[in-house]
Amino acid sequence: MSARPIVQMKGISKAFSNVKVLENVDFEILPGEIHALMGENGAGKSTLMKILTGVYERDTGTVSIKGKEVDFKNPKEAEDTGIAFIHQELNIIPNLTVAENMFLGKELTVGRFGVTKDKEMKRKTREYLNRLGIDIDPSAEAGQLSVGQQQMIEIARAVAANTEVLIMDEPTAALTDREIEALFAVIDSLKKQGVGIVYISHRMEEIFRICDRISVLRDGRFIGVERIAETSYDDIVRMMVGRQLGDRFPDREVSAGAEKLRVENLASKGSFSGISFSVKKGEILGVAGLMGAGRTEIMEAVFGYRKVTDGKLFIDGKETMIHSPTDAIRAGIGFITEDRKSKGLVLGMSVQENFTLANLKRISKRGVISEKEEARFAEEMIGKLHVKTSGRDQAVKSLSGGNQQKIVIGKWLGIRPEILILDEPTRGVDVGAKKEIYHLMDELTKEGVSIIMVSSELEEVLGMSDRVMVIHEGKLAAILDRSEADQEKIMQAATGGNKK
Repeated sequence: MSARPIVQMKGISKAFSNVKVLENVDFEILPGEIHALMGENGAGKSTLMKILTGVYERDTGTVSIKGKEVDFKNPKEAEDTGIAFIHQELNIIPNLTVAENMFLGKELTVGRFGVTKDKEMKRKTREYLNRLGIDIDPSAEAGQLSVGQQQMIEIARAVAANTEVLIMDEPTAALTDREIEALFAVIDSLKKQGVGIVYISHRMEEIFRICDRISVLRDGRFIGVERIAETSYDDIVRMMVGRQLGDRFPDREVSAGAEKLRVENLASKGSFSGISFSVKKGEILGVAGLMGAGRTEIMEAVFGYRKVTDGKLFIDGKETMIHSPTDAIRAGIGFITEDRKSKGLVLGMSVQENFTLANLKRISKRGVISEKEEARFAEEMIGKLHVKTSGRDQAVKSLSGGNQQKIVIGKWLGIRPEILILDEPTRGVDVGAKKEIYHLMDELTKEGVSIIMVSSELEEVLGMSDRVMVIHEGKLAAILDRSEADQEKIMQAATGGNKK
């Protein structure tokens, strides 16, 4: 690739409160290339992109656009220069239409009183969507669309602004397989139009499928840039973590004990019905299925978070009534949700406070919280889970996604659960942190903890599960033993091709 870079960043450094986050980092984007930006959680990827888009001010270094040095003071200046950032948390106003979201802040108006030209905005919205091969009604309410469709609106909005560089942060994290394919088609279309794309993702298979080059950061330093065609998975992992990771999954020796949990004919009106399964002590039951099949809803019902209209639940052979999460916690069940930011954490609270949210009894005496016990417990979990933090008083919202996930896990480990439900435990987590979570799961099962793991990553399901339960459209499609489970059988059952 000999074209002149659209973006060139040289010698970028940044520190927060004397803690170096980036140190002498170089990065460039060429027109019409898909450039992966990878690194472990906390490596500095998001900070680098926020410096590029004017969210943060750099301490040292230069940023040049088409050879001209720039100094953006805010994201609006970057956007006006042709740089758009589509964040993992989408900036869609749910109660506005697709067209209104497309022209938000740039409404087409007429007359002295600024009457919006609704028909014109809808016509232009359809034009921009059609240009990308996207079939969405401009009059539709944005909040009623899927996450994938909302993401397409953001991309179309960027294209409408004549974007030359598009930054995408974990774009497939909440998408179905079909939506991912649609996204890749749009990305390919943008590439052909000469748009440079920065693709931030922990999904290595996606990087090798669609990207042209990859730049790797480690601990805030630039490690190197490679052409995808000339590197390998092991090479990238070594660059990211500075060492060989070895096998991705622990070599599990399954020695499951007696039945711990049994669910019979569980149903929740409008979500799922006739769900029966069991989990043994020390076993990992993987739960697979397409997004929207009802996997999360079933786990919410087991945990008492969702109303059950039929069915029974038994723990250690005894029927147990669970009507609320409080009942579930008393019964020894922990639930690590897939949406850590809205359901798993209180982002404004500290690391310590989040760790102890589900463990107030453990750190209290006669109803009064012991500050000493709270601090001791938080320090214990920080060490056990290798959380990268400046201290237990740091706000959780300022941590990387992987470290936030470790805090969600640690919060529930504190109650010493006998049954632990993990819903998408490694979503948005780098390869090093993934391996730590897998080994932690393995250690818990050796201690007799029963684990139910919901995952959209088939490789993860196959690598960690002792048995696999497959859900299709709210129904139980199959339960497969480890020895017989493979990707083909799971997908066949998940798509309704194998009726139980």
